[in-house]
Amino acid sequence: MLSAQTIALVKATVPVLQEHGEAITRHFYPLMFREHPEVKAFFNEAHQAGGAQPRALAGAVLAYAAHIDRLDEIAGALPRIIHKHVALGIQPEHYPIVGKCLLQAIREVLGAAATDEIIAAWAEAYQALAEVLIGAEAQLYQANAEQPGGWRGERAMRIARKEAESEVITSFYLEPVDGGALPAFQPGQYLTLVLTIDGQPTRRNYSLSDAPGRPWLRISVKREDGGKVSNWLHDQAQVGDTLQALAPCGDFVLDAQAPAERPLVLVTGGVGITPAMSMLEAAAPSGRPIRFIHAARHGGWHAFAQRVQALAAQHPNVQPFFLYDEPRPQDRPDAVGRVDAALLAAQLPADRDVDLYFLGPKPFMQAVHAAGLAAGVAPERLRWEFFGPLEALQAA
Repeated sequence: MLSAQTIALVKATVPVLQEHGEAITRHFYPLMFREHPEVKAFFNEAHQAGGAQPRALAGAVLAYAAHIDRLDEIAGALPRIIHKHVALGIQPEHYPIVGKCLLQAIREVLGAAATDEIIAAWAEAYQALAEVLIGAEAQLYQANAEQPGGWRGERAMRIARKEAESEVITSFYLEPVDGGALPAFQPGQYLTLVLTIDGQPTRRNYSLSDAPGRPWLRISVKREDGGKVSNWLHDQAQVGDTLQALAPCGDFVLDAQAPAERPLVLVTGGVGITPAMSMLEAAAPSGRPIRFIHAARHGGWHAFAQRVQALAAQHPNVQPFFLYDEPRPQDRPDAVGRVDAALLAAQLPADRDVDLYFLGPKPFMQAVHAAGLAAGVAPERLRWEFFGPLEALQAA
């Protein structure tokens, strides 16, 4: 329980964080990587270089300060953080490193304004949050390890198959080297690969793109321009190679309690199709009405088109809809352009009583989020997950 003085002091820093929060977090990451290079592998360099990670952390610190006296209002954000930490293998001993460097960054950026009293209050507030996260993460680690086929730590996976799904997306079928069972992950979850590339350790999350219950775990990776890991997987990783993986995690999953008669609408753009494929594979045999809307640049970049069509032919409850914004002459999409309010509204039932899951690049997700609300879908029925650090959907 935080003291009243600590709560008051932390809340008093909100205006300062609004003004200087991103400067603090931009200072924090180089400081931490310099003094503790062993933690660098847990962070995506692209998110650092683009500024997304510092912005996300600044927003999180600000939200924590602003709600320090009513933490129940931001409790909904914790499961995603907990799953991300467990997916990456974050341990209790990492928290003091982050806390020390964050407090040092606050002091160095704010100077005399960061009094000893304020630093002490933030130290207490950080420790309280760390204890909550460490406890919840311990429970998730244990649950992952104790389920049938589950594990904790790294597990060796052999690349059993490697298949191109489009010109830019390739699937990797991973089977356990130990020959043991695999866990019944939830559709929408992701896997973390622990790799060493050019002598540098790194970790990457990739959505599982097949249904649970298969003798493999499939990830489908888009080749990114300048992407160190994605290009290594496409060009260097071969069938028969062994990779290290951490157990599946993620809280962006199908709601198992949703009524079977309520339509499921999956709206994806680009490589955002990967977790939606896991959801579709799992839900198609249930008979639940499913509208599968996918946007791609053109047919050459459209992954899983034939598989979706095959599922629709096998299960009449599945209705696919494809649109391309730069179609080739030979392409035959259902529409040309991008997802907007009018297009989405035309694909939804009149009562708008649906569960709408959407994934893709940030501008795509902003458009679908706005379109869903404009069409009359209840906010609590809109479900999404960002690739990389979470940022506001409404942001310009």
